[in-house]
Amino acid sequence: MTDDTTDDSSERGIESETDEDATAPTASAIEPAAPEEFGLVQVWWGDGKGKTTAAMGMGFRAAGHGYRVHMVQFMKGGAGSVEDVRGEYNAIENFPGFSYENTGHYGWHGFLDGSDDDEHAAKASGGLARAEEIVAASADPGPVALDAPPEEGVHMLILDEILYAVNRDLLDAEAVRDLVESKPDDLELVLTGGHDRPAFACDLADLVTHVEKETHPMDAGHGARKGTEY
Repeated sequence: MTDDTTDDSSERGIESETDEDATAPTASAIEPAAPEEFGLVQVWWGDGKGKTTAAMGMGFRAAGHGYRVHMVQFMKGGAGSVEDVRGEYNAIENFPGFSYENTGHYGWHGFLDGSDDDEHAAKASGGLARAEEIVAASADPGPVALDAPPEEGVHMLILDEILYAVNRDLLDAEAVRDLVESKPDDLELVLTGGHDRPAFACDLADLVTHVEKETHPMDAGHGARKGTEY
């Protein structure tokens, strides 16, 4: 009797791999390089924890290949319960090819921290102007020195909490749309933040991820923890 069944991987043209063929993941020295397939727009939003973490994880992965990555943070200026020095800042500071800047006012907008709305709006507007400058400089930068300033061009730009700044009416949605639409073809642009679906950005995005909360320790009274939240 002939068995007419075939292996699924063979039908899909996927070659099987033996243990002898497999190679273990490895690491190498980081040298400046330029990505061949960057250029998408990513949106990470929702009420769940992990949007910034995911964006920075991609940033470290890209920088590990020698691509130039920069993160502009909106809103995250600090709070009384969180130390000014954060784990991610220390990690980025010591990682070649990855840099950051914080344009947030001290204290989150909308919290009873004594801060003024106009101050938050001014900080957010300054962050948007800075993002526009970096976007404009990032047209076909080629390999970039790992310690080059971001205004000389980057391959991945993370705009952390920019969607939350729009949610809080600190930035105009159309201004952010204009920024996205002006980006060079090869620039990977990552936008995070906000609990409300950013329809103004989602219809421009190639990747949209909704990070939804199911259970969060804050609901049980836990505060931000050093090493997980900052």
